[in-house]
Amino acid sequence: MFKRILIANRGEIACRVIKTARRMGIQTVAVYSEADRDALHVEMADEAVLIGPPAAAESYLVIEKIVEACRKTGAEAVHPGYGFLSEREAFPRALEAAGIVFIGPNPGAIAAMGDKIESKKAAAKAKVSTVPGYLGVIEDDKHAVRIADEIGYPVMIKASAGGGGKGMRIAHSKAEVSEGFNLAKAEAKASFGDDRVFVEKFIVDPRHIEIQVLGDKHGNVIYLGERECSIQRRNQKVIEEAPSPLLDEATRRKMGEQAVALAKAVNYDSAGTVEFVAGQDKSFYFLEMNTRLQVEHPVTELVTGIDLVEQMIRVAAGEKLAITQKDVTLTGWAVESRLYAEDPFRNFLPSIGRLVKYRPPAEASQDGITIRNDTGVQEGGEISIHYDPMIAKLVTHAPSRAAAIEAQATALDSFYVDGIRHNIPFLSALMHHPRWREGRLSTGFIAEEFPKGFAVRVPEGEVARRIAAVGAAIDHVLGERKRQISGQMGGRVVQRERRRAVWLDRQEILLEVGREGEAIAIRFIDAEGKAGNVHLLQSPWKPGDPVWQGTIDGHFVAVQARPIPNGIRLAHQGVEVPVYVWTEAEAASARLMPVTTASDSGKKLLCPMPGLVVSIAVIEGQEVKAGETLAVVEAMKMQNVLRAEQDGTVKKIHASAGATLAVDALILEFA
Repeated sequence: MFKRILIANRGEIACRVIKTARRMGIQTVAVYSEADRDALHVEMADEAVLIGPPAAAESYLVIEKIVEACRKTGAEAVHPGYGFLSEREAFPRALEAAGIVFIGPNPGAIAAMGDKIESKKAAAKAKVSTVPGYLGVIEDDKHAVRIADEIGYPVMIKASAGGGGKGMRIAHSKAEVSEGFNLAKAEAKASFGDDRVFVEKFIVDPRHIEIQVLGDKHGNVIYLGERECSIQRRNQKVIEEAPSPLLDEATRRKMGEQAVALAKAVNYDSAGTVEFVAGQDKSFYFLEMNTRLQVEHPVTELVTGIDLVEQMIRVAAGEKLAITQKDVTLTGWAVESRLYAEDPFRNFLPSIGRLVKYRPPAEASQDGITIRNDTGVQEGGEISIHYDPMIAKLVTHAPSRAAAIEAQATALDSFYVDGIRHNIPFLSALMHHPRWREGRLSTGFIAEEFPKGFAVRVPEGEVARRIAAVGAAIDHVLGERKRQISGQMGGRVVQRERRRAVWLDRQEILLEVGREGEAIAIRFIDAEGKAGNVHLLQSPWKPGDPVWQGTIDGHFVAVQARPIPNGIRLAHQGVEVPVYVWTEAEAASARLMPVTTASDSGKKLLCPMPGLVVSIAVIEGQEVKAGETLAVVEAMKMQNVLRAEQDGTVKKIHASAGATLAVDALILEFA
């Protein structure tokens, strides 16, 4: 077994590999760019080596720097993680030439399967059913349009190298093919250094299901069940689960055996994933093979009990698989949410900055429920513009799908992040979506259920009452604390008025609140002024705690709490709202206060995210129509097209291509 390995990656996957290596008694070496000098993976590793400037092309993607770091530290092997160099055939070849072991598949398997075009050719040769498409070299956007016309719309334009939703576009018309082809090529070049793309038929209402395979260097290959990855946004996976609610045992076995046959055909000898696009009728087609560890591997680990990173290390060291296919059993259900640094209320635009507070739910395993948080950040760390916006992967495991979803929902409500915008409200809302809970999934789920994007949700029904009750309980605890300050009222006990008007923004809920032993009692007041049944809230919450965790009538509830002037902002189940708790006299005055509205900025195009201006598509004096492209801004390796929301004339352009802009920086003005 290796004594020391180097992790040629960063963020949560580097931390994930370090954890397993540490458990196996293997020393670890981290590499880092100047932007990651204070990163968590650098702190966790036994040794760390600086490899260059922030840009990945000058640090994490430079093979020579990784090889030199191995020589410098005496690392015997390299784990590539995912992304960066993990699927570059040249990387394991360079390591082999230097006498260093690659913890991943052999270069031949990467060449055959890692390239999406070559993998489809190999699959077709092996008589594996594939999606209709064009796998040759596409000369330009006009050629791409001709191909799309022949295949039939809609089509998928996809980068040949890499993954993670980069360099991928769905096109429903000639115009969308032309624009999508150029954008996909640019993203592919920036992310993977390879601008080749291919075009294939896009299956309507599809599901994305993938099979985890594991092989060794002795010809053994097994599959470890499937993962459902259909909840995607912009072709980027958001939520994954294992197993899939679609598959039955017979279909699972067919997909697994097909995945194993394909892996054996290329002598695959590590952890890898064979991806399929599946119809709602359980038909399936080979999509691609990822010759690396997947982002979503934790859900497979939790339902199988197999540490995939450990298996990769053991296989790379020459060991035979100790697991046979009959040893693989799927137990319970696992759900994973990807927490991203992005603003769901601004069309999920990237967010950067310092993590002023970062308080994930505690990792634990009890009463049949497991909570796991794979992360690469810590409180005080910085989310950079240079890399993927992932903050963490929150995973829950339980005996059933419903229980795993419920555990995930509660864990999300308990996950407190401040300093940047993040997608926890969106993830939390998804967990409570009826269609998600029923398992009626497709890759179009988010686009279909949130056609206008994710907007601020107004608290309604039981959620509103729960938020109001917690707000009143928090206010009551704060009041009790104030009354304990010495020297007030000569020590006399003041009988406090019980009735309160709780405002969820401008929505008013009347209730009574008071202490009953260790609990706080809430009674809601109806339209006729009558108090209803008593609801008991119990929690150890104290002023300053970022999350109110406790029970309401015996049911566990978590609500995030942020102080604001005269009130508190509460977040629960995807709803985030300012809460004000008034006495009756205060409420009478508050009702007279005017409501302010935000000023109109419709005549300005502001940069919606910190990023690099790739291009300005208009000139001063030009008339534009709604929907026309105004500019393209790149952030976190994704190119974002900014379009006109209405007809107008460009008055003045304030930014130019190549400029780095802050969020809300002025790009141009309309007359």
